[in-house]
This record gives sequence, structure tokens and C-alpha cells, in this order.
Amino acid sequence: MPGHRTPGDPDESLIPHEGDLEPDEEYDGYLFAGASFDDNAATNCHFLDCAVANVSFGGGRLRRSRFTDVRMRDTRFVASDLAETGWLDTHLTGCVLAGVQAFSASMRRVRFQDCKLDSVNFRSGTLTDVTFENCLLRDTEFGGARLLRVSFPGSTLTRVDFAKVTCTNVDLRGAGLGITAGYESLRGATIDGVQLVALAPLLARHLGITVTD
Repeated sequence: MPGHRTPGDPDESLIPHEGDLEPDEEYDGYLFAGASFDDNAATNCHFLDCAVANVSFGGGRLRRSRFTDVRMRDTRFVASDLAETGWLDTHLTGCVLAGVQAFSASMRRVRFQDCKLDSVNFRSGTLTDVTFENCLLRDTEFGGARLLRVSFPGSTLTRVDFAKVTCTNVDLRGAGLGITAGYESLRGATIDGVQLVALAPLLARHLGITVTD
């Protein structure tokens, strides 16, 4: 079948994609490399067993698209619409997401590695077995999301919103925590002693506790 890869095959065995993306299409076994899909509409697509390298999705509209077994490297999503997308067994390395709408997205077994996420909206999403490894998350919103077995090893969180988040087995150890809202939603999360010391004044203020010597 065209585009089919057996385990261990290099990305070169994928089908190089040419041209723009079209909505409601299935892209099975394609290599997207060095391309620009700025302002391209690709809603309700399915990307299956694909590799994406050095690609730009500036202003791209990918709402309700699905990414299954996709490998992304050095790819930029700027002001992109990723709302209601589905992500399964996908790995993003060295990618940049800025001003991205990813609300109501569903992610399972997804790894962000050495990525920068700036002003990304994950509100009301469902993240299961998702790892943010050595990432920068700045002005990122998780409001109302459900996080199950999500971890942030080596990542830095700056002005991150956890308001009304449901945390189950969320591991924040090893991350720099700059949380601006949602301290009460950290129930179900694991932090380390250093993080507890840093969060203590903020937690006390949130609970209305006055600390004086």
C-alpha cells in the first residue's frame, strides 16, 4: 500500500508531499519537509504515519484534524487553529507553538521535547500520558482541562493557568513552576520539596492564610 512503512524504515521511504494541504483528506505515509503551509486550510484531515520536518503552519487552520503516529521536528505553528484536534502516539521535537488555539484537543501518548509553547490554549482539552520534556511553557492555558499521567521533566512553566484543571497522577517534579492561577486544582499532582517551598507563600495567600513571625 502506498505510504506504508515497516518498523525501522527511514523517513526517506515516506512519500514526499508536494503542493498545498486540502481539507477532509487522509495523508498516509507522507514526508512533509521544508514546506510552508501558512494560511492553508486543512480542517478535518488525518495525518497517519507521517514525518514533518522544518515546516511552517503560520495561520494554518487544522481544526478537527487528527495526527496518528506522526513525528514532527523543527516545525512552527504560529497563530494556528488546532482546536478539537486529536493526537495519538505523536512526538514533537524542537517545535515552536505560538498563539495557538488548541482548546478541546485530545492528546494520548504525546511527547513534546525541547519545544517552546507560547500563548497556547489547551482549555477543556484531555491530555493522557503526555510529556513536556525540557520545554518552555509561557502564558499557556490549561483551564478546565483533564490531565492524566502528564509530566513536565526539566521544563519551565511561566505564567501558566491551571484554573479548574482536573489532575490525576500529574508529575510536576523537576519543573520550574510559574503558575498564575489554579493552585486549588493541583490536587492530584506531585511536586518536590523545593517546589513546595517556592509555592508556599502563594498557596498561603490563596487560602487566606496570614504568615507572620
